[in-house]
Amino acid sequence: MAARMRRGSGAKTKRKSSNRVPAKIAKRLPVDQARANKLAALGFASFLVLMAGAAAIALDIPAKAAFEAGEAVGTAGFRVDGYQIVGLKHMDRKLIDAVVVDELRNAASAAGETKPAQPLVDVSAIRERLLRFGWVKDARVSRRLPDTLVIDIVERTPSALWQDRQQLALIDAEGVVLDRVPVDKMPDLPLVIGPGANARASELKTILADAPTLQAQLSSATWVGGRRWDLSFQSGETVALPEGEQAARDALTRFAKADRSSSLLGRGLVRFDLRIPGKMTVRLPRAPGEAIMPEPSSQAPAEG
Repeated sequence: MAARMRRGSGAKTKRKSSNRVPAKIAKRLPVDQARANKLAALGFASFLVLMAGAAAIALDIPAKAAFEAGEAVGTAGFRVDGYQIVGLKHMDRKLIDAVVVDELRNAASAAGETKPAQPLVDVSAIRERLLRFGWVKDARVSRRLPDTLVIDIVERTPSALWQDRQQLALIDAEGVVLDRVPVDKMPDLPLVIGPGANARASELKTILADAPTLQAQLSSATWVGGRRWDLSFQSGETVALPEGEQAARDALTRFAKADRSSSLLGRGLVRFDLRIPGKMTVRLPRAPGEAIMPEPSSQAPAEG
């Protein structure tokens, strides 16, 4: 009987110990609960933001009601306290800062607050203003709850310099003007010259595609009369191309072949005119009959 009672007492003790929560786990419970509450609040606020926007559009509620709904979300703790810019490489950051700060200030002042509620910040307006900058090919503005905006910039890639009316500007492959460039800070890029030359930059690239050896020696390209190109090379010569992209491309390809076989560039000639199909007119640097290159002197220099 005593033995049976001891076994019963032991079983009772075991049941009590199985219901007991370890001390370490008990200490972690409040932290886990707080984290869960925070996540739930974030999820609920996200739901409020989406619902407020959806209600304003679907129900066409008055602007005042939409404003009050957005401000209610801000009162719940979801106000923009900062922003992050990503993707910036060449563009001046101050230009983006000015746009974002201005829109945040407008949204905050409309509510009489120092920080705007997330739903009241017009991210579409920020994007539209950023797209007006030449450097910006695309921009994405998103909300990162609870208190941040993310501005993701996709920049255009500089491909050439454009000179017009004594001013220099960076342009991309599509001819879009990116930024003005001081003469003393010119990057090592091809130079296109003349009114409208920037819009023809992609055409020039196509014309040069089959003549890579000439492209490497090109100093500048001038868009003449809104019709055709004159190419200037580092050795001093100019090649006048005919009108039309395909005609210019064929003429330059033939010239490149002749240059490889006869070394036309670098011999002191002034101009090659390829405007007449199948013909090449050459302009000499001196009067007819004079040698293109001076003969080397046979006399030894006098010793001083």
